[in-house]
Amino acid sequence: MSRKIWVFDTTLRDGEQVPGAKLNLYEKVEIAQQLKKLGVDIIEAGFPASSQGDFDAVKAVAQKVGNTNDIMITALARAVQADIDSVYNAVKYAENPMIHMVLGTSDIHVEKKFNKSKDQILQIGVDAVKYAKTLLPQVQYSTEDASRSEFEYLWHTIESVMKAGATMINVPDTVGFAEPEEFGAMIYKLNDRMKNLNPDVLLSVHCHNDLGMATANTLAAVKNGADKVECTINGIGERAGNAALEEVVMALKTRSSVYNVATQINTKEIMNTSRLVSSFMGLDVQVNKAITGDNAFAHSSGIHQDGLLKSRDAYEIVHPEDVGLDDMELILTARSGRHAVKNALGKLGFADLGSTAFEGIFKGFLALADVKKEVYDHDLYVIVENYYEKHGEDDNTTNYSDHFFEFEDLQVISNSSFPSASVKIRRGEETFKASAVGSGPIDALYSAIADITKIPVKLVEYDISSVSRGKDALGKVKITIEHEGVKYVAKAADTDILKASGLAYMNAINSVIVDSIKETTKQLNAVIG
Repeated sequence: MSRKIWVFDTTLRDGEQVPGAKLNLYEKVEIAQQLKKLGVDIIEAGFPASSQGDFDAVKAVAQKVGNTNDIMITALARAVQADIDSVYNAVKYAENPMIHMVLGTSDIHVEKKFNKSKDQILQIGVDAVKYAKTLLPQVQYSTEDASRSEFEYLWHTIESVMKAGATMINVPDTVGFAEPEEFGAMIYKLNDRMKNLNPDVLLSVHCHNDLGMATANTLAAVKNGADKVECTINGIGERAGNAALEEVVMALKTRSSVYNVATQINTKEIMNTSRLVSSFMGLDVQVNKAITGDNAFAHSSGIHQDGLLKSRDAYEIVHPEDVGLDDMELILTARSGRHAVKNALGKLGFADLGSTAFEGIFKGFLALADVKKEVYDHDLYVIVENYYEKHGEDDNTTNYSDHFFEFEDLQVISNSSFPSASVKIRRGEETFKASAVGSGPIDALYSAIADITKIPVKLVEYDISSVSRGKDALGKVKITIEHEGVKYVAKAADTDILKASGLAYMNAINSVIVDSIKETTKQLNAVIG
């Protein structure tokens, strides 16, 4: 039977220490609710002694999220009575509360940060645990900077606070200094001694990513006996961040034969949790970030796409459905091969193309792909239509270009009183013009486009980033819209961010139209059949 690994999420405490990522009370409670849905065992909701606002937020999480016994709510305290009281008064409303305190054990922290002797620091820790135990039965003690501590002193501290009543011992790699092999060896020794002293006390690790080894160190610790892992969503946190929950959990699940452990995480909620945290904290997820990055399950290489279409296991060790995504994404670019293009055409209803017709269409695809960074489904419809028109063949299809909108021109005026936009859009042989005002330039632009397209959509997400540097930098816009309960994601890039915004919106609207065409074709085929 596999051993259980407890998952302690500190997104709301360590993750919130990222500059500019401060959350309000409502946002903390919303994220905590999602973390509960994700299945974490423990939520560290904040640092109550730091401010009245954080105290209130931790209290709200304890009341609204910790109202069942299946999740533990904690918060951080320094090893001083006032901090411990603050944590207790905030988390006591939870069904299963815990006090978490931290005190350094490395020479750097003991001598330079606290300016005290090792014996004095150890006694402070013991007294703090004894006091916390008078308030709550669950107490975690963190030996800050453990990876740079002298081992026997570290162990003496752990032994002493265990005897004082600590129920969990956390061993942090506070500055990301550890290396997996040495960290694993240290955890092995500590685990052996702790289990001989009191097998009921959990051994935990908290790894930072300063050298890019937080996940590796955490996994090495699990392999060597750690009972609990402390992580954050998307790996956010102080400086270079913490071990990413999604990476640790999926590594344990995917390589279960190696680790022989299990968590209670509902992995299908990983992407929902990642997006909520990213949105509320205003922290974009690195596009090539493992598990939760935009490109984690996106494939543009022709060789990879061909392999995936033949067997998912060829290039996917984690299926996107396992983390809450619909499917892998095959992005059509100039690097895509015939197999990927033929697969995309088949999904649009062009499954029976002859070899000559397909080669002609593929040639048209490559020509467009050299111009555009990414080719969308509506582009494929137009490529097919252009091929048949050029060769004078009857493909028994409609004029697809008459269905899709093409951006021609725009003018946007941004000011504090009346932000406005005017657009010129073509659909087939018709040209449309519209103007609108809005709460801002993007709102005005999208309102003007909506006046023309007449397709009711809700803008769910708008994200802009720079993909190059300098005065001619490309601005990349990614948007998510919702139409009749279905979400559509589209992107565009241009040196003019307003034009990129308009193009992204057009791509999204055209994706809605593609689905409409596919549904109509399906219904017609059913009638004919």
